[in-house]
Amino acid sequence: MKSPFRHCLFACLIPVAAHAETYVVGVEKADFEPYFFIDGKGEYQGFARELLDAFARDAGIELRYRPVEPASLLGELLDGRVDLKYPDSPAWAGEAKAGRSLSYSAATVDFIDGVLVAPLQQGKGIQHLKRLAVVDGWTPEQYREPIASGHLTQVNTGDLRDMIRTTLKRQADGGYYNVEVAIHTLNYRSSSTNALVFDAGLPYSRGSYHLSTVRHPQLIERFDRFLQEHPLEVAMLKSRYRVEENINSEFVGLEQWKVDHIKRQRAKAER
Repeated sequence: MKSPFRHCLFACLIPVAAHAETYVVGVEKADFEPYFFIDGKGEYQGFARELLDAFARDAGIELRYRPVEPASLLGELLDGRVDLKYPDSPAWAGEAKAGRSLSYSAATVDFIDGVLVAPLQQGKGIQHLKRLAVVDGWTPEQYREPIASGHLTQVNTGDLRDMIRTTLKRQADGGYYNVEVAIHTLNYRSSSTNALVFDAGLPYSRGSYHLSTVRHPQLIERFDRFLQEHPLEVAMLKSRYRVEENINSEFVGLEQWKVDHIKRQRAKAER
């Protein structure tokens, strides 16, 4: 005979599991691989998804991802339609955030926005940069003055692939974008492997991506603890997705295989 007490106890436990903390993360509906992208099934994927999923497992919570057009994502957060926003940065959209109290996590990953050029043009200096291909919606802050003064012509392009094509066809001398995303697209999503390279001799900017919220600062604190307590897991994810590949070394912007080649050549020369 089944125990009524055991049956009641089991039934009482079901609602507890069913009501685990659930939060909606507003994410960019964009192809920004390897950081993040939306797959063919409409699912959010990439480095950011794996990192946030790892946090959710560790914290015993559920995160649901809501892809939103980038231009509308901040409004979704400020209006309370999503609980969290990724990516975000304290440096972004200052006017739109004025008067609002947002909490930001520690940096999840660092990035560089810069100019990619043909390999033979690398290192020639800004005097050889006359036309700069820029994706619609992007603002190359380091080049505002030369563009405004007419010393540099901005060539507008619809998306990353259009920017790459424009630069490869020499309709522009360089293309401005997130370096890791552009290199990933060139080397893994096109037939133009290594056709463009990052030129660290030209002005570029560094930044970092953060998780943000208006209503749940305590969740940001929990996320920060997760980052502090799991540095190896985070580092392994970064390595697997190549999201910070050599951006903090003399080999800034280079892929690992190129770095290894340079180091082998140096070692031979020193023998």
